[in-house]
Amino acid sequence: MPASPSRRALLTAGLLAPVLSSCSALGVFNAVTPADSGARLAAEGVSYGPDPRHKLDVFVPDESAGARAAKRRPVALFIYGGSWNSGARADYAFVGRALAARGIVTVVMDYRLVPQVRYPGFVEDGALATRWVKSEIGRFGGDPARLFIMGHSAGAYSAAMLALNPAFTRDVGLRGAPYRGLVGLAGPYDFYPFDVGAAREAFGQWPRPQETQPVSIARRGAPPAFLAYGTEDTTVLPRNSRKLAEVLRSLGTRVVERAYPGVSHAGILLALSKPLRERAPVLDDVVAFIQGG
Repeated sequence: MPASPSRRALLTAGLLAPVLSSCSALGVFNAVTPADSGARLAAEGVSYGPDPRHKLDVFVPDESAGARAAKRRPVALFIYGGSWNSGARADYAFVGRALAARGIVTVVMDYRLVPQVRYPGFVEDGALATRWVKSEIGRFGGDPARLFIMGHSAGAYSAAMLALNPAFTRDVGLRGAPYRGLVGLAGPYDFYPFDVGAAREAFGQWPRPQETQPVSIARRGAPPAFLAYGTEDTTVLPRNSRKLAEVLRSLGTRVVERAYPGVSHAGILLALSKPLRERAPVLDDVVAFIQGG
């Protein structure tokens, strides 16, 4: 008997978990994962900057235009991981649809990768995408004043840098505090010295390495943060999230910290998908944080 779409997704997830950095494997997972109802792709391949990698997709709740006009929705700008050297936004449509089905207008962005750029190029791309969102997301029913920056793994790193260092968004012409909050899933926030090849490639040329570490640049007045990790994460150790949470709390920032027992580095992201949500309440927790912000 052929496997059902949900069964195929579960089987694929089991194979995928150890190799989340493989874009082709993640693409297969995204392709076989049942899509959430109540969400739709409203815009695809929109340019937010001059480079061919400066593209984004917009997912929205599937509702009438009248309803969108009556109530502006919170917005999530999602940055995927991939060791700063791989990734494609199309493989993360399941994230956009999951959040949009829960009432959050969601933008999934591509960005320039190593070796085309090194730090801070990929973070600067997040700032460019933020400028686009602040200017244009109202056309999709989103509230630009309720923008949350969100990421997984290397994408959570970039999200944290954008939330904690306002110089990035000031450099693209934004003023004030552009983000209502930070959502970081299994992010590396405290990884100097650079003892992993991908980190050396992405950051090794920067002359002041401490400036690249979220735990070192955390400041008073940072937006509230949701920091989550799986207890079985051996790729980005949980101490990264725990340390950033500790530093932010010491500076007066509200932090929601979540540890998911038995969940791996890949698993915390895959738990957002429709067939794997019973493994950990990641989607419920993220949505509660955003909707409450």
